[in-house]
Amino acid sequence: MKAIVIRETGGVEKLVYEEVDTPTAGPGEVVVRVRAAGVNHLDHDIREGIAGFPTPVPHVPGIEGAGEVSEVGEGVANVKEGDRVSISIIAPCGTCRMCRTGRENLCENPNGALGLFMWGTYAEYTCVKASQLVVMPDGLDFETAAAGHLCFATAWHMAVSIGAVHAGQDVLVNAAGSGVGSSAIQIAKLHGANVIASAGSDEKLVRAKELGADGVINYTSQNLAEEAVRLTGGKGPDLVIESVGGAVLQGSLEAVAKAGCVVTCGCHAGETVEVDVISLFRKHVRFQGSALATMFETAEVLSLLAEGKLKPIIHATMPLEKASEAAALTANRNFFGKMILLP
Repeated sequence: MKAIVIRETGGVEKLVYEEVDTPTAGPGEVVVRVRAAGVNHLDHDIREGIAGFPTPVPHVPGIEGAGEVSEVGEGVANVKEGDRVSISIIAPCGTCRMCRTGRENLCENPNGALGLFMWGTYAEYTCVKASQLVVMPDGLDFETAAAGHLCFATAWHMAVSIGAVHAGQDVLVNAAGSGVGSSAIQIAKLHGANVIASAGSDEKLVRAKELGADGVINYTSQNLAEEAVRLTGGKGPDLVIESVGGAVLQGSLEAVAKAGCVVTCGCHAGETVEVDVISLFRKHVRFQGSALATMFETAEVLSLLAEGKLKPIIHATMPLEKASEAAALTANRNFFGKMILLP
């Protein structure tokens, strides 16, 4: 089969399109014919060797994708050959305290992770654990599933499961041009919230307003905290969906309303920030991290995507051999939404 292979870490030139052996399914495993693969910033970090995970090489990246089951291993009962499926990152163990309480996104003993420790979706075929698969609803196409699975499920976990977003709230969504950001805008609007979107360019803010944002902030030319407070009538946002880190995270904590909540899932602009703890407890603020989403949340999101109630923004679709071009766009953040590779 054809795949994108990393044999050493480095720049986009390390993504090599080549022939490799087609995988076969062992016990509890499934081979998926990949029809669409989502491009994510974590793919960029893994290629550069800065993701913080000991990813072995040679390696096929790709933490998100959708396709058809082409082979089923011994003991697999939840899917069959020909099923249309979307693939989750974590292969949960099913027995740890997190898995037993329905939080398999936080599995303590995962049996693998797609695109991190397991070969990923930048290939014509990928072999995964059966526990990683969500059967796609009728009417959902592969490109939409690949573009929406990770970002919409992550944003849903942040905004709905953790943030309890509801009608009448003021919600600040940072990095509006990212996959999570563009997803969170739609999810917050679906729940009746007033949405303020922030981004680093005016062009991305125009797109954010097209998605339904009621107010916008350019955090490279405006003071994020001051503008967020002004746009919420002086009280600050009730909920912040944050994935930037650095000064943007600091501004979010400064701006959030009393009894508000800041949920974060990323920090590329700065992993270490100063936190005013006195303000945090005096305002009764909840500051929480978020990692991925549960299978239940993912299935819910895929259903909403199939119904057209949520829609991923696809910046571009490219053949698999153009993976380096998608990686270059990811590195300079010159895109809005998601990019999709088509094996």
